Amino acid sequence: MNVFLWIVQAVLAAMFAMAGVMKSTQPKEKLAEKLPWVADVSPATVRFIGIVELAAALGLILPAATGIAPVLTPLAATGLAVVMLLAALTHARRKENGAIAFNTVLLVLAALVAWGRFGPYSF
Repeated sequence: MNVFLWIVQAVLAAMFAMAGVMKSTQPKEKLAEKLPWVADVSPATVRFIGIVELAAALGLILPAATGIAPVLTPLAATGLAVVMLLAALTHARRKENGAIAFNTVLLVLAALVAWGRFGPYSF
């Protein structure tokens, strides 16, 4: 199970790192082509979401890998689960069902990592 959790952490970290870099570096107009929900929020909010996702991606891997404050890994996973819940609610309001399904999968994976790293497979 420990290896499985590491794989899930790595996949989540890669996905959220890519999304975080994209949201924190690209202009809102360019993002709106791929992510229609950005039209509903300010550019500062989009940047903030990107920075949070990037920080969480780092938090999924670095603390556990270095042994420095490894409790940050399940906290990062918990934070990502909350972000995905809020994203799903945003997509539900916009009636974007495909995005809700994707957010739900990421939420479940992040919750799995949080459960495993807080519980029986902690560092």
